[in-house]
Amino acid sequence: MKRIGFMVNNKKQSSIDWLIDQIKNVENQKNLTGAQWMDVVEQAKAMHKEEIRVAYMDGAFEKIRHLDGKEFMMPTDYYNETFGGQDEK
Repeated sequence: MKRIGFMVNNKKQSSIDWLIDQIKNVENQKNLTGAQWMDVVEQAKAMHKEEIRVAYMDGAFEKIRHLDGKEFMMPTDYYNETFGGQDEK
C-alpha cells in the first residue's frame, strides 16, 4: 500500500474521505493484514491531526488580526487540551 497523503487527483481530500477510500479499496481488502490496517488507521489519525492543526492556525491568525483579546495557544497545546493525551507521533 502506498501512502497517498492529502492530495488525490490534484484535489484536497479529508482524512476521513481518505480512510473511507482505503476501506473501500478492493486490493486493500484482499491484501492488508491486521497490522497493516492499523497502520492505515494511524496514518488517517495523523492526517486528521494535521487538518486540526492547520484549521486552528488559520483561525488563530484570523483572531490575531482582529485583536479580540483572546490568548494565543500553540497548535500542539490546543490539540492536547482539546483531544487529551500527549502529542503522539
